[in-house]
Amino acid sequence: MSGRDRLSALRAQPGVIRLHGHRGARGVMPENTMAGFRHALECGVNAVEFDVQSARDGVPVVTHNPHLMPDMTRDSAGQWLDVKTPPVNSMSLAQIQSYDMGGLQEGTAYGALYPDQAFMTGQRVPTLAQLADLMANPVHADVWLNLEIKSNPLHPEYTPPIPALVSSVLKVVQAHDLLKRCIIQSFDWRILREVALQAPDSVRSYLSVLPATTTPANENIYDGSPWMDGYVLADFDGSLPHLVAAAGGQVWSPYFADLNKADLAEARALGLIVNVWTVNTTQDMDAMIALGVDGIITDYPGRAQRRLLAHGMHWRDR
Repeated sequence: MSGRDRLSALRAQPGVIRLHGHRGARGVMPENTMAGFRHALECGVNAVEFDVQSARDGVPVVTHNPHLMPDMTRDSAGQWLDVKTPPVNSMSLAQIQSYDMGGLQEGTAYGALYPDQAFMTGQRVPTLAQLADLMANPVHADVWLNLEIKSNPLHPEYTPPIPALVSSVLKVVQAHDLLKRCIIQSFDWRILREVALQAPDSVRSYLSVLPATTTPANENIYDGSPWMDGYVLADFDGSLPHLVAAAGGQVWSPYFADLNKADLAEARALGLIVNVWTVNTTQDMDAMIALGVDGIITDYPGRAQRRLLAHGMHWRDR
């Protein structure tokens, strides 16, 4: 991270597009697990992407959904859950870590999405501190954290008050001296405002998904959206890049199918880094490579590496 631009390690360079391992490497390893993160790191990704919720005792934990889901969760006896757990933020850390997150249940809709994912036993929901310990190892000093704080303005009952949630996350990141190579992102832009207040030097990424986009994620960009922290797209002539820049973001992370050449050029002119999510098929990877994004967030970092190599490109500076 030398030089005048401390974010140069995240920007595309001639012949180079950065790779972010989504939830570690969800396509081939259990998501948001230490095994999955180690695999992504061994692949040589530029950044590890993951999700943070809060346990009842205020400990930040690395898991995506507000509940642990039956399709991927076994109890202490190794039995699949019949129903989802209570909300993560209503369970103690000990309760959360009593479950095994090492595989996907055969015959379920979610399991069918990732037929190549390894099946393991003994993988627990990590704490953010556990992952931070791994990332603080000097051998990983050139790898960034792409940390998504989960928050849903439509369901405030799933999270602590935003200032407390942000504070608990920043405390861990700062204790491990990782803020200097940490992107903090969220679909709930109120989170990013609070991050800016508590850590003005942080790198903040604004996640977006437009209405009518075919994706499992809920749209967050629309008139009157509670996700947008009071911002109105019309005030910026309909330009998401200008809105993100005005909000103080350094990174814009749109759903890949929402991005076009004009918006990418506009974002670049504003100095924004553009990371697209979640890009999994070779066809979509090729399209994002051709577009020239800064970073590709993917469940299949190995597949993305192969596509970059096929285009005579790389994910690392050479």
